[in-house]
Amino acid sequence: MSHDAAMDSTENQGILANKLLWMIIGAAFFLIIGFLVPTPQSMLDLVKEQGVGKKLIDWHVADDMAGAAWKLKLVLGMVPMSIIYFATEALPIGLVGILMPVFAYFFHLLPTKMIGQTFAGDAPLFLLGVLAMGVTVIDVGLHKRLATWILGWTKGFAMPIIVLCLSMSVLGSFISAHAMAAFMAPVMAAVYMGAVSANSKNGVIEHDPDLAKLLLFSLCFSLNVGGVGSPAAGGRNVIMMGFWSDYNVPMSFGQWMSYGLPLTPFLGLSVAFYMLFIFRKVKTKDLTPGLVAIKEETKRMGKMSYAEKVTLGMMLLILLLWIFGGHDLGLGGPALLALIIPVVFKVSDWKKILGGISWDAWFMYCGALTLGALLKESGAALWLAQIFLDSMNAIGCGKGLGLWIGMSGFSGLMTNFMSDAGTAALLGPIAIPMGIMSGVPGEPWAIGLSAAFATSFAHFLIVGTPNNAIVYGLGVYPDTGKRMIEPIDFVKYGFALWIISLAITWVLGFMIIFNVVGFPEGITETARAVLMKGSQ
Repeated sequence: MSHDAAMDSTENQGILANKLLWMIIGAAFFLIIGFLVPTPQSMLDLVKEQGVGKKLIDWHVADDMAGAAWKLKLVLGMVPMSIIYFATEALPIGLVGILMPVFAYFFHLLPTKMIGQTFAGDAPLFLLGVLAMGVTVIDVGLHKRLATWILGWTKGFAMPIIVLCLSMSVLGSFISAHAMAAFMAPVMAAVYMGAVSANSKNGVIEHDPDLAKLLLFSLCFSLNVGGVGSPAAGGRNVIMMGFWSDYNVPMSFGQWMSYGLPLTPFLGLSVAFYMLFIFRKVKTKDLTPGLVAIKEETKRMGKMSYAEKVTLGMMLLILLLWIFGGHDLGLGGPALLALIIPVVFKVSDWKKILGGISWDAWFMYCGALTLGALLKESGAALWLAQIFLDSMNAIGCGKGLGLWIGMSGFSGLMTNFMSDAGTAALLGPIAIPMGIMSGVPGEPWAIGLSAAFATSFAHFLIVGTPNNAIVYGLGVYPDTGKRMIEPIDFVKYGFALWIISLAITWVLGFMIIFNVVGFPEGITETARAVLMKGSQ
């Protein structure tokens, strides 16, 4: 079966193929929530009591408190619309991303200058550079050497997947998971191509789309779950540590690792076994020919070429700048070198780099950042959080294990719509005082870890994390250039894993590791004293 036939057989099935229907459904959600449903009293109370309304009035975004509450309701209406459009591709996902600032402009949901900043800040430039880096890695063939170095010693079908998931989850705890996604997505494409080529007859490539998804999602999801391992895994962990310091109960790097790192290999293995089970019916059951073919091709390439050396040096330089560059450089500054170095050192052609970048993925991610900013600044995210926490208290789960489970579940849900750092920044100031006032020993560390751990599980929406966008953008069939995965695949294969990741965290993390490692004595009392002093 040809590649085109394989893709047609999956793309043209079922109700998802009716793009017009989903376009109408998405628009209907926005119109009903934004214009037909009355504004709840709780929204009016929130914009008055939390200072949201005054802020929007000062920004000239709203004329009064009722107008501020209506803007909040409009933002909430954008959420189901964008989910439907992203998942079904009723519109191209890049165009859906552009819709977010368009709605923000035309409905005046934020000040004009702020809308532009949300769509073109440090994070979008970072993703642009990472996608360009992936193009150059493929262009010079360095991805084949990376495959040999990391997976060349493995054989069979299950072992390469298990090794991949374990190694990526641990590495993702300490170095940029986004960088690893950019380095390794082309590697997965090379392994895939070698395996299906060896399994094809008469020189005609018989594609195996399920194998492509298995490899790419194993990479993506294992990098996601690695975020629990250490503070170095992401800004959301550092943000949460900052909140603890504000209450005079700081946590060290090593202390975080004592709670998070033991979880990492179990989460990585859960990704491996889940993916092997879900894709147990793949046609290509042996990756060994692909790995051997890549090793042999690497040998034929001989010593590293000038272009490969420059590209490897560029990757290491950017990685070091990400780790040691501090806040002054951010993530975007070093990443942009991936657009400059290949051209200046004549490693790759400028037009080839621009042509290879997945602009769909880039615009989609920029739009997701705008939506996240709208949720935060309008008070919509805060309103959702308060509704959730009130519900937790109503069912008697306002402290201890029940609160930790509930907070991690809500945090994990929110991080699929907002950035992980944004989720931590939003929920930390709300959750930590709740934990302190509950009086449960170990607070506010326990509830902070609960929220922060779950921000690593952005599995089921393509907009949830740059890892998803990068793997989507770089995951293409080498011979045809067509995409290996579709946005709806994140929902199909990521949602169940999201639940599994949370369940492992609840059982192994909250019930076992929290009890075995324990918490320092007196932190709850110290934090309570700071909280009470601040309220006087």
